[in-house]
Amino acid sequence: MTLSFDPAAIARRALPLLDLTDLGDSCSASAVEALCATARAHHVAAVCVWPQFVTASAAALAGSPVRVATVINFPAGGDDVERAVEDTREALNDGAHEIDLVLPYRAFLAGDEATPRDMLAAVREVCDQGRLLKVILETGALPSPERIVQASRLAIAAGADFIKTSTGKSAISATPEAAEAMLVAIRDHSGPHSVGLKVSGGLRTVADAALYLALADRIMGPGWVTPRTFRLGTSSLLAELVAALEHSA
Repeated sequence: MTLSFDPAAIARRALPLLDLTDLGDSCSASAVEALCATARAHHVAAVCVWPQFVTASAAALAGSPVRVATVINFPAGGDDVERAVEDTREALNDGAHEIDLVLPYRAFLAGDEATPRDMLAAVREVCDQGRLLKVILETGALPSPERIVQASRLAIAAGADFIKTSTGKSAISATPEAAEAMLVAIRDHSGPHSVGLKVSGGLRTVADAALYLALADRIMGPGWVTPRTFRLGTSSLLAELVAALEHSA
């Protein structure tokens, strides 16, 4: 897809949609403190951090509209439902507003839809009072757009608030093809209260943001994208967006 776009206009749209993320193996308390300060300064949607950093992130962002997300069943997407529920409950008690849960995609690919459905339903039950459940499909491991649509439909039916492309830990992260399949599933199967899409993994340039925004506009309509329906999971993209705004100014 060849796009013609205004970088500054894309940056203004994309900044409020960012989930600034640090899920690196070397993530530290000081790195999370800096991440939260950056999130406050640029008025992004959320930070996404390891569970052990939720308490500190919630404290650093207190009084701010920036939300705290964390990951569960990550990145392997195992099938231990009880562990996923326990970890979710602990994260919410620590102050998380959003749970990014990895679908047990290996079970799904093996033909077992009951385990993924049970896990999502159980975690959904404890994500209440405005806390969001974002289900990571790990689309790079799913062999076709049809399977991505099937996984999307399963997650939507189980009560996902968002479906998310990737952990960022697999060989293939977000792709336009996967995002398109997920948006079609959202359009066709989420009913009157639209489920959101989070694109995560490999987003680095303003052109990347423009591509996924254009997909959402085309499939869902130009008024659909808001922080409640669309997120970009990244940290490396932030500097490019800020540079585009500074260049315009």
